[in-house]
Amino acid sequence: MKEKQESSRRSFIKKLATTTAAVAAGTSMFAAEHELKPFSILKRPLGHSLNDQINIALIGAGGMGTQDAIVALQIPGVKLVAVCDLYDGRLKDAKTRWGADIFTTKVYKEILNRKDIDAVIIGTPDHWHQQISVDAMHAGKHVYCEKPMVHGISEGPAVIKAQKETGKVFQVGSQGVSSLGNEKAHELLKSGAIGELNYAEGFWARREPLEVWQYPIPDDASAQTVDWETYISNTKKRDYDSKRFFRWRNYTDYGTGMAGDLFVHLFSSLHFITDSVGPNKIYAAGGLRFWNDGREVPDVLLGTFDYGKSAAHPAFNLSLRCNFVDGTSGTTYLKLVGSEGSMDITWDKVTLKRNKTFGSDDPFYLDKLKKAGSGYAERKKMVPPEEIIYDAEKGYKGGPYDHMNNFFNAIRNNGKVTEDAIFGYRAAAPALLCNDSYYNNSPMFWDPEKMQLIKK
Repeated sequence: MKEKQESSRRSFIKKLATTTAAVAAGTSMFAAEHELKPFSILKRPLGHSLNDQINIALIGAGGMGTQDAIVALQIPGVKLVAVCDLYDGRLKDAKTRWGADIFTTKVYKEILNRKDIDAVIIGTPDHWHQQISVDAMHAGKHVYCEKPMVHGISEGPAVIKAQKETGKVFQVGSQGVSSLGNEKAHELLKSGAIGELNYAEGFWARREPLEVWQYPIPDDASAQTVDWETYISNTKKRDYDSKRFFRWRNYTDYGTGMAGDLFVHLFSSLHFITDSVGPNKIYAAGGLRFWNDGREVPDVLLGTFDYGKSAAHPAFNLSLRCNFVDGTSGTTYLKLVGSEGSMDITWDKVTLKRNKTFGSDDPFYLDKLKKAGSGYAERKKMVPPEEIIYDAEKGYKGGPYDHMNNFFNAIRNNGKVTEDAIFGYRAAAPALLCNDSYYNNSPMFWDPEKMQLIKK
């Protein structure tokens, strides 16, 4: 693997030299503090494979489900024909938004029984993902299921089995996986752009009430307008509670906290970029520090993960952190750190930084370094790193569009999706085990190849 990486590294350096020369000759660039930085535009080829109309239904018409449907309808040849939700107000809103002829119901199996529906989008709370996914595939429907794919690690095998048995297209909705940013980062890593991967980190900061799951509760919310009994039928029985229905991410019976909502995005992107199947060891710490609103999940969460050596990558460490206190630090990012540089990665931008090294042919200097030990044969200097920015071209529709388009192309062409059930489970499992580690105050051990929990 080392020879292959060295060959890739030399190839990348050659390409880098060509890029730098092109920039000097007058291609796109921009300056910061008088330093010229190469700049490259990321592009998505135009055109769609449009054979037949695909009729879809939405199951779970809350904020994320509705947004998924909006994105899906931007794809040519896709039509929404039905919507299912347990709250009357959302069914009414669906007809207002998408037309009075939309079929609406509170019973998801009525959706699955319809012959005119080809695919479903599952935007329900996490505790319903597994059951509806399995039922939908066995009913002959293709499935786009919001992340995390499952509510607990014990649920993953059933979804994988259903996809294999039915042959239906199943895509997990970690929307950034199919993005231009992730694709470019994958290409750069394989080309040796940052050398050998040593470390990765991910970050997420939020503060606004909607972002931290303080979702609005409608004035008419009640046991009469919400099918509460169906909602809790696969979990602990309790009296109607509007917060537990409309702010479900805050409660462990229905949601998966920061790890399931946010860490899973970072796992998905990292695994796509590195071709990894997941970590071996998971440890988490955190606490409820700020949002003392009755929620059962932390608002500060730190996770550390050990990734073992594999055919795809060397051993490396991952650190993830998320807080709902800081509203000043911008959006999420994923950073990969290698032996020769690093990459900051978002869905539509990659910033590559390569370390510059300083050498000397002074015999006295080289003799001193030799006597100090072979590890000092090349000494680092405090100099600005080489930097190239890859940014999506103007008009890029974004990762969510690409991910949804990937789903429909797979349906039309009998192809493969970016994030099938196995990929989705391998992204969800370490996030869910992060929660287990937090609540149990102990490390969790995972076999990412066999997708099994290891008892120590």
